Amino acid sequence: MSHGVLAQDKANRPTATGLYVHVPFCARTCDYCAFYQSAPDAAAVRQYLEGIAREADLVSWPDSIDTVFWGGGTPGILSPRDLALLGSTLRARMRGTPVEWTIEMTPLSVTEARLDALREIGVTRISLGVQSFQPALLDALGRQHTPEQAFRAAERVRAAGFASVNFDLMFALPGQVDTDWEADLRQAIALAPDHLSTYCLTFEEDTKLWLKLSQGKVRRDVEAEARLYAFTWDFLEAAGYAQYEISNFARPGHRCLHNLNTWRMTRWIGLGPSAASQYAGWRCSNVADLQRWLELLSEDRRATEDRSELSPALLAEDTLIFGLRMNDGVEPAALRPLALLADWPLVDALFDALLADGLLERSGPAVRLTRRGRMVADSVGAELTGLLTGNA
Repeated sequence: MSHGVLAQDKANRPTATGLYVHVPFCARTCDYCAFYQSAPDAAAVRQYLEGIAREADLVSWPDSIDTVFWGGGTPGILSPRDLALLGSTLRARMRGTPVEWTIEMTPLSVTEARLDALREIGVTRISLGVQSFQPALLDALGRQHTPEQAFRAAERVRAAGFASVNFDLMFALPGQVDTDWEADLRQAIALAPDHLSTYCLTFEEDTKLWLKLSQGKVRRDVEAEARLYAFTWDFLEAAGYAQYEISNFARPGHRCLHNLNTWRMTRWIGLGPSAASQYAGWRCSNVADLQRWLELLSEDRRATEDRSELSPALLAEDTLIFGLRMNDGVEPAALRPLALLADWPLVDALFDALLADGLLERSGPAVRLTRRGRMVADSVGAELTGLLTGNA
């Protein structure tokens, strides 16, 4: 058995715990982005790093952290020195060594000095926000890098010797035609990443793209989205990238363990403004405001809001919803003992209807969406919402 498989077995155990750190700084807000972010001036970065240390001291740490994920924002915008400081702050509090440690980077943030710092603190996986290799499409998204900078970044990351490399790509972009997307996929494969995340563009409220949509400057083409989904699945499978979740594809041994554990509704601790946690029987999010987050921490308080108790029925329901997004599917019978009082006959009736419609299939104890079902996974998830918690 390879080391990669051993790592996946360890990280995917039912009690696995992840650590998510939100680094809110961005030099510029991309037109499609709705994540919380802040300007990266030196004083704000220093306060943020001090805040992470204070927040980490307020956490009741588990016996081990299995996976770490730094997202944003743009985590890679931090200087090599600040990346090292953030990493040492976390390592001093974590027990054991994570089997996977991911950081999101943009092509412009990739330098040899930063990569050296990340490798030194134990990062194993780089997720590179490429989005497209077409200059006009990058401009339409508000991205600052050029295709040439993406090529150089990919080469530097590979040369640095990280265990796994992911590219984020986006389709159904304003002005994009099918041949543009095929060219992006071919170019990505030529650079040989271990993992590819391919996201259909979504129009989030309070973004520049949402405003353009409401003004009629861009439009959504649902038929084109479905066509590009289907093309992507076939194209990447033929290229040796197995789909394991609707938007995610990997070579053997390179599935993102942190995301797998999140979709399986295990446990994760969130640090930083706007970071979400599911831990110690609670689900909550930190306030999406750097200064307010710092103020609460200065009072020795976790800066959480939207705090709700994790009932067995809620966990079972969410495990069904996110489990169906994965190609392996989910085993309903294994969840029933966790929520004995939930109204499982309602779930059975929905699954029977989905089976009859050809949207669901059974594979031993598991149920999973068919190819046609994966096309409407969001609608299926909406139908499942509330069935076990009584909030339908």
